[in-house]
Amino acid sequence: MNAPANIFLRNLWYYALPAASLKTGKMLSKVLLGEPVLFCRGNDGIVFAVRDVCPHRGIPLSYGQFDGKEIECCYHGWRFNSAGTCTCIPSLVGHEGIEPENIKVRSYPVREAQGGIWIFMEDPKNKVIELPSLPTVPDIAVNERPFILEKMSFPCHIDHAVIGLMDPAHGPFIHTSWWWRARHSIHEKSKPFGPSHLGFTMKRHKPSSNSFAYKLLGGTPETEISFQLPGVRIEHIRAGKHVVGNLTCVTPISETETEITHSIYTTIGWLHLLAPILKIFAHRFLSQDREVVVMQQDGLKYEQNLMLIRDADTQARWYQQLKKRIHPRTKRKPRIR
Repeated sequence: MNAPANIFLRNLWYYALPAASLKTGKMLSKVLLGEPVLFCRGNDGIVFAVRDVCPHRGIPLSYGQFDGKEIECCYHGWRFNSAGTCTCIPSLVGHEGIEPENIKVRSYPVREAQGGIWIFMEDPKNKVIELPSLPTVPDIAVNERPFILEKMSFPCHIDHAVIGLMDPAHGPFIHTSWWWRARHSIHEKSKPFGPSHLGFTMKRHKPSSNSFAYKLLGGTPETEISFQLPGVRIEHIRAGKHVVGNLTCVTPISETETEITHSIYTTIGWLHLLAPILKIFAHRFLSQDREVVVMQQDGLKYEQNLMLIRDADTQARWYQQLKKRIHPRTKRKPRIR
């Protein structure tokens, strides 16, 4: 089911962290796809990212200082700008023949949008000429920052997190809450899908009438759900003149840890008053998914050749096919029946 152990999809945008977590003039270190990355927000408010390892002696740059323009390594005072170029080596006396500007630390393209900071994880062996556009939540004509943001770490490979979150069949068994739906509410429902950029889209339809959460919106809500690689799910709900957008991003930290970030946007003003309560519900919903993933790891110690059946696991199969198209080395397949 998984790609070979150290392979993550490259040349794609990954959600890195909430924009509000990085203040002006500050830096924040994080591991993404097994790589140490240092995010900095300059005094001008612009975010940049570099590899969090000094090329001199290998100490993380995050142990040093950031003055709002340049990062200074704590070990020998080497300084690096937002492009990752070395601007100063204090120990040089002039006859070494070393030009600091020829020394660089890897820099990453980053974008700030919709209250989040995104990073483009490039494939060094297959670089892109032009960066693709970011995944976007459509038609949210309000402040781009989400009014609810929930983040959680899942102890699993990204494949298990993505497939678990997109799985339509587990809902009545895992998400059994009075405010969502009960187990006895399970019923057959056909939903139309179509291909979309790097993924697929469940075309606009009326959501399940047995979900209490949708009833809060009033009117007759309609929803469209899209998925695109590497692990971005966008749900766009329209109820009359109002809109709710759900953005769920799955970001691999390592081979055995994946971070889930769920953001909710809306044009419904009164929903903001319910944010503290809705945040509890969002946390519980994600926690239910995490709990089952934790249990799944106990079985995966002994069996990783998983079975994906037709119909119920169609979206999971599409995900595997998309991955193989992007990265041909993704050859290990689950059994399909």
